[in-house]
Amino acid sequence: MGKIKRLKLSKQQRTKDQSLTHQIIQDETAKPTTRTKERKRHDVHEKYVESNLSEKILRQAREQQEELEETVGLEPAPKTSSAIFKPSTAGKAGSDAEGDIYEDQEEPGEDANEFYEPINISEEDEQALEMFMTKDAPARKSLQEILRGRLSEKKTELETAVSEPASLIVQKLHPELIELYQGVRDVLKKYRSGKLPKAFKVIPKMPNWEQVLYVTEPENWSAAAMFQATRLFASNLKDRLAQRFYFLVLLPRIRDDIAEYKRLNFHLYQALRKSLFKPGAFFKGFLLPLCESGTCTLREAVIVSSVMAKNSIPMLHSAAAIMKIAEMNYTGANSVFLRTLLDKKYALPCPVIDATVYHFIRFMSEKRKLPVLWHQSLLTFVQRYKEDLASEQKEGLIELTSHQYHYQLSPEIRRELINAKSRDIEQAIPMEE
Repeated sequence: MGKIKRLKLSKQQRTKDQSLTHQIIQDETAKPTTRTKERKRHDVHEKYVESNLSEKILRQAREQQEELEETVGLEPAPKTSSAIFKPSTAGKAGSDAEGDIYEDQEEPGEDANEFYEPINISEEDEQALEMFMTKDAPARKSLQEILRGRLSEKKTELETAVSEPASLIVQKLHPELIELYQGVRDVLKKYRSGKLPKAFKVIPKMPNWEQVLYVTEPENWSAAAMFQATRLFASNLKDRLAQRFYFLVLLPRIRDDIAEYKRLNFHLYQALRKSLFKPGAFFKGFLLPLCESGTCTLREAVIVSSVMAKNSIPMLHSAAAIMKIAEMNYTGANSVFLRTLLDKKYALPCPVIDATVYHFIRFMSEKRKLPVLWHQSLLTFVQRYKEDLASEQKEGLIELTSHQYHYQLSPEIRRELINAKSRDIEQAIPMEE
């Protein structure tokens, strides 16, 4: 064997490089590498919507409407008339905003200002939105009144129907079971952190879970208990039952807290984020009923939209929600939600774009002064989907800016529309000689 050759180092280098201090620093410090990572970049404009996606979104929108009519008792919304527009079969894709929503989210205990800032609402903005609120909307019921009324309705159905409804089984609870869950009720009133009672964790698996839940008095739960309950029910209930929990328990609690404190408790804000674990149930049981109520305030809309903006939502559910909101009677809150969903830059199919265009076009003869939120949502829509509009739609929106004019936003909207290409204009290809 040959001898190991030693590196020839100067006395100064040998003293510096072989010292213990230098070796420790070298071991604890990451050494830079010369390797460069190359990431493949895909042109977002080369992605197109699949041919059968439009049918899925339309079917999802119809299912949402049918379930809302059944669960909330809503009247069918007027159908969108798209006869003046030419339907299309493809739309350009925006940036991919439909990532995985099932990732772990932060637990309570962090600074609430990290997620949303305190909202300062001016009186002028509130007065402008009040003009478009439903004047004859029924008074908002408390959480206790909603649960009591829901149980009474189901009990009547059970007594009159031949077969019991599958959504809720009303039966006489055993006294020992009532006593057990009254003890759970007392725990949830004062709950701050730690483990939940095991009896509470099995509620989602019970066939009469709504009846048992009523015994625990959800209107008196602490905010931390509401967060844990939302996590539990969103994880263990199917979409249809989770939708009922959102509508019966979470929605009234969120609105009550905002109305009383003018902001949302951090734990309730986290509960709202957790509800997006099931996006279909969130839209059907929370967002769409909130819009349909006609009494959603600007403060409520801003807080809820901030949750939607900071979390990924699958495009199929968002596209169906955009269609439903566009067909509803207008309120200022609708503009906030539309702007948030449109700003996610989804690759929306043309039927959804056509419905959104018609939503704005129908304000052509509106005599009331529209709030700034309406103009902002129109600008967002034009900026994101100007090249997916037909020439007839662009002309209609340009004419709309003359009837509904805002000194700052309308010129910008017109500029975006005039400089954009239309989706129905084919570029001429020169013939080869």
